[in-house]
Amino acid sequence: MLLKIYPENPNRKAVEEAVEVLRNGGVIIYPTDTVYAFGCDIFQARAVEKICRFRNLDPSKAHLSIVCSDLSHLSEFAKVDNNTFKLMKRLLPGPFTFILKRSNKLPKLFKERSEVGIRIPDNNIVIELVKALGNPLLSASLRDDDDDVLEYLTDPELMSEKYCNEVDLVIDGGFGNIKPSTVIDCTGDEPEIVRQGKGKVEL
Repeated sequence: MLLKIYPENPNRKAVEEAVEVLRNGGVIIYPTDTVYAFGCDIFQARAVEKICRFRNLDPSKAHLSIVCSDLSHLSEFAKVDNNTFKLMKRLLPGPFTFILKRSNKLPKLFKERSEVGIRIPDNNIVIELVKALGNPLLSASLRDDDDDVLEYLTDPELMSEKYCNEVDLVIDGGFGNIKPSTVIDCTGDEPEIVRQGKGKVEL
């Protein structure tokens, strides 16, 4: 199913429709401020495993990312020191993924790893989704690092055609981008850019 939501002013009814899919263990494709991504409620284990199968990932070993609604929400699921908090406050919401030490509030699927990637995209649709859901979304971009730039990665209608038998909902939030987020590892003594993407920053 393809559901149109306008990023400038997300329709509450449409957001609730998408959230209902997530609460029922569904998998969606949704827009961010970078590329479109697969998403599900992080506490729906079968949905998480389904996304990992799409991407040929081992859930216990994969570098999984979650999307939170704001810094307060984020601090429930990751450990953030003062310097990291200041950096995140400066850059978020925005096209960055921060690798942080995880908290114990994350589900069992994350227990094998000591860290987690966390995003707060500059996109009203996904922020409203997470707020309404009350839980973070698992996020796995449609685009692998080795992918060529393919049209279906940016056009929601083509995504819906390609993944109609695999996901429960595709949110059409307009054409997507092709550049992934910039990844900053904050688990060491100093933050380190481990992937340069859309987000520009000097550390």
